[in-house]
Amino acid sequence: MNNPMRPAARSRRAFARLAVTAALALALPSGYTLAQQPVMRWVVPFAAGSYTDNVARIIAPGIGERLGQTIVIENKAGANGIIGAEYVAKATPDGQTVLVGGASVNVVNPNVYKTLPYDPVNDLLPAARIGLLPFMLVVNKDVPATTAAELVSYAKQNPGKLSYATPNAATLVGMETFKRGAGVDIVSVPYKSSPQAVTDLVANHVQVAIADFAVTMPQVKAGKLRVLAVTMPKRSALLPDVPTLADTVPNFDVSAWTGLFMPGKTPPALAAKLYEAMRATLATPEVRDKLTSIGFDIQPLGPDEFGTYLRNEIRTWNTLVRDAGIKPE
Repeated sequence: MNNPMRPAARSRRAFARLAVTAALALALPSGYTLAQQPVMRWVVPFAAGSYTDNVARIIAPGIGERLGQTIVIENKAGANGIIGAEYVAKATPDGQTVLVGGASVNVVNPNVYKTLPYDPVNDLLPAARIGLLPFMLVVNKDVPATTAAELVSYAKQNPGKLSYATPNAATLVGMETFKRGAGVDIVSVPYKSSPQAVTDLVANHVQVAIADFAVTMPQVKAGKLRVLAVTMPKRSALLPDVPTLADTVPNFDVSAWTGLFMPGKTPPALAAKLYEAMRATLATPEVRDKLTSIGFDIQPLGPDEFGTYLRNEIRTWNTLVRDAGIKPE
């Protein structure tokens, strides 16, 4: 049986709702209403759980707090990051859409693809470099090699019998550079994401990979994968006993980076504002500890320095791609 609310009760409830709404409105920053609370979309061009995704989720809350915005992370994986990069390149340049990019997407792709659906220099505005991304050379635990030199020896004795997983353009160039420098034949198997590649590496569907620390380290610690070398020119603080790959292949140096980009026509002032919020966030001990724990080397750059760095990186990776014998598709 219905029991209609009395007029007096309805009036009291309406007044209570009005009071709550008014209180919330007073608590908001000047110029905003509840319906206008800004949301910034960060597009990660790789799958959830990838290194880029990990970095984005560590720094986003602090940056959002400093900007007075909610940051929503969207994973738009596929085509070596091209899908996500194109989405941001063609987004409205109002500062509310950001690409969490990096070496693979922004400087390697222009060198391994004949054409891209966006101009990597003019259609994406460099806002902030976050830091450098380390890689390690790893093998399945059943591969009879405990050093990079032993892997080279085994691969030479078994040409074409080993395969390597590559989820992005940077690791593809890294492995092809290693193959050419070591004179070995290891078959390339492309993957859509780092987590998927590492899962198959553990299962021995592939035997070798150059992979990032965040996704790979848990499997190394569990004894399911064996790390043979790091790919940077110096040893990692997380793996001080692991040699560099340059000890086996002279002058080998393949490391990546992660940064934030906006659509090309975004006002530079908005890029500068994002950088300042990021720089302040990276200075907090909690964020620094989380990034350091996954091997990330914090080295922020602002828009102008990052732009110069980006153009130099495109030239550097062009040389790496050419020397590795990779033909643009």
